[in-house]
Amino acid sequence: MKFIVSSAALYSHLQAVSRVINSKNALPILDCFLFQLQQGILSVTVSDSETTMQTSIPVIESVTEGKIAITAKTLLDALKEIPEQPLTFSVDSATLEVTVTYQNGQYSLMGQNGDEYPQATALSAEAVKFTMPVDALLTGINRTVYATADDELRPVMNGIYFDITQEDITMVASDGHKLVRCQVLDAKGSDRAAFILPKKPANLLKNILPKEQGEVTIAFDERNAVFELGNYHMICRLIEGRYPNYNSVIPKDNPFKVTVDRASLIGALRRVAIFSSQASSLVKLNIKPGSINISAQDIDFSTSAEESLPCQYSDSEMSIGFKSTFLIDILSNISSAEVILELADPSRAGLIVPVEQEEGEKLLTLLMPMMLND
Repeated sequence: MKFIVSSAALYSHLQAVSRVINSKNALPILDCFLFQLQQGILSVTVSDSETTMQTSIPVIESVTEGKIAITAKTLLDALKEIPEQPLTFSVDSATLEVTVTYQNGQYSLMGQNGDEYPQATALSAEAVKFTMPVDALLTGINRTVYATADDELRPVMNGIYFDITQEDITMVASDGHKLVRCQVLDAKGSDRAAFILPKKPANLLKNILPKEQGEVTIAFDERNAVFELGNYHMICRLIEGRYPNYNSVIPKDNPFKVTVDRASLIGALRRVAIFSSQASSLVKLNIKPGSINISAQDIDFSTSAEESLPCQYSDSEMSIGFKSTFLIDILSNISSAEVILELADPSRAGLIVPVEQEEGEKLLTLLMPMMLND
């Protein structure tokens, strides 16, 4: 097996898929990239036994076809130091020795038999299939993945729920304290269907989608999902189980609506939260017509802070407490210049929605309050 490939093209593709590889693998061969050369196309496969990703790289020249597994860390570290130039890979099929020749020298390393690399499972014949724009999927993942849980007792909460209807595709994530619902209006399915995408493959997609354009084809059955992109192909195990009815927890009638500048509110929260209790990160929002007062205190250390911001609000005065880290997370993942806080009373969940929705999406976030002592 012998081929010539651009060092920069190879390195960027290897770097993108290398995130699949776990730091510790049960099978030693899963520490490797699987190189397969067929008809002038080099495909590189990586897997952690639950998620498998493949990318294709056109080669400049190829002599003989074949497959070889090469240790990922060694190859990545070596390629990182080489400026853009053609690399010649020569593989001795008898000894599995790999020689990489470049302008001023060469690397030699031992490969492993590519036939021993685990094969990804195929989807069943009943698999559901749909397409959505690459940027819509990327936006949906960016809007929701931060709100997924790390809950061993409720694994269904540890991923993004895709709710597919004939009108739109809704992506939902919640950790029990905060919830994000992002309706993608530019995509729809042919029938009602749903699946839960785990956090790791969601983050892998978040890294490779900015390099892609056009449409992504998604197919899934009860156990696995396949994402087909121009240069990448990913198959991953899904989280099995029933996702909670997310619409039932979203309050329908929140009479108090506060419009405030998003960036100013984030800045004030970050400054004031420094003085909140380290155990709770509680900040108190005291809302009056025309202004919002943000305060925090740590009784143990006798520290406190408060700051006022102008806002659009004309109802009666009210106070509500939130965990500052969660509120900052939510506000940081909204792109609108202004947000609306929709509140009912200090014990009910508050909704945070952008004043201006992005084209093709409808975003809603929910945050559970914290009890105020006063």
